[in-house]
Amino acid sequence: MIKALAGISPQIKQYLLITGNYWAFTLTDGALRMLVVLYFHQLGYSPINIAMLFVFYEVFGVITNLIGGWLGARWGLNKTMNIGLGMQIVALMMLTVPADMLTVVYVMIAQALSGIAKDLNKMSAKSAIKLLVPKGNDDSGSNKLYQWIAVLTGSKNALKGVGFFLGGVLLTTLGFQGAIQLMAAMLSVVWIWSLINLKAELGKAKNKPKFTEIFSKSSSINLLSAARLFLFGARDVWFVVALPVFLATTFNWDHWWVGGFMASWVIGYGMVQSIAPRFTGQTPSPRSAALWASYLAVIPVLIAIALHYQFYVQFSIIVGLLIFGGLFAINSSLHSYLIVSFASSDRVSMDVGFYYMANAMGRLIGTVLSGWVFQLYGLEMCLWISALFIVTAAVISLKLDHRATG
Repeated sequence: MIKALAGISPQIKQYLLITGNYWAFTLTDGALRMLVVLYFHQLGYSPINIAMLFVFYEVFGVITNLIGGWLGARWGLNKTMNIGLGMQIVALMMLTVPADMLTVVYVMIAQALSGIAKDLNKMSAKSAIKLLVPKGNDDSGSNKLYQWIAVLTGSKNALKGVGFFLGGVLLTTLGFQGAIQLMAAMLSVVWIWSLINLKAELGKAKNKPKFTEIFSKSSSINLLSAARLFLFGARDVWFVVALPVFLATTFNWDHWWVGGFMASWVIGYGMVQSIAPRFTGQTPSPRSAALWASYLAVIPVLIAIALHYQFYVQFSIIVGLLIFGGLFAINSSLHSYLIVSFASSDRVSMDVGFYYMANAMGRLIGTVLSGWVFQLYGLEMCLWISALFIVTAAVISLKLDHRATG
């Protein structure tokens, strides 16, 4: 085993370090989200108030992706990744105060730190792959890039699903504060390990970019970013608040069942992401993003119709959600490949950061709508909005230049 590890190239070692770092962060991030949703629902918070707890998380995600990409280009991706880990530990520790101190504003501030941490970590991990992937001819290089991104993204989301389940289990067994304390301790160990081993200077631009360069000048990146905004808004408008609360109230599922089901969905979603190249081809055309989005748009429409006519509601939601997850995973993995492929090597963190800024904006819009629309109009309306957003993403994707990758 030691000889085998010694024979691994430096690039692969760094890839494994970054992936391990990203995995650990994702596990705590997924668990924290489920803990917050279920705990504050248990305390009697309305769906809108629960959604508001995540508003700063998403708002600061938007800001962080813009500024974080610029910082990554100036400081190096190792620093931005480790700063993200450290901030997540601080955010977790903020939530260990007595329950009567956990006001909406206080939790929003803690979630703001967590949002900054998450997007610094994700931007750093996704950007680093562009720099670490083995170089080859155009086709083999693209194949490797897509495969590495699919594995990183898919495994991350599978672990996020494990985090959802872990959040439900920990809330039941250790309580809110006990769960938070355990996660903070575990993440601290990973943070120290990352500080010691992650390579310095990774991703640092040759020329220090100016702050005014944070906005992308590439039409392909701008279009893909706009499509990503609507794609992720379409998922979160019914997934973040509406679905867990619907499962808990309409089906009377307890924390274990809600956390377990959401976890199973995200784990399956991550597994499909990891093998997305098998469905889309190893070097998909940028315009294939429109085709896969059109497939996805059908699913929320069918679930909404089933809800409207009360057609085996529980069966329709569960099966529909599984199909939606598989198709969404392929869309997400395809998008993740395209942005890294479009990005310039010398400003990869800035291009990827700009793109994930749009991703965070979509999540922000989806999160707010998820609580507001669900409370006023129910899950069915959330699904119709989801379908509209996906159709918009498909139309935008039709304008992508098929020559843009490389």
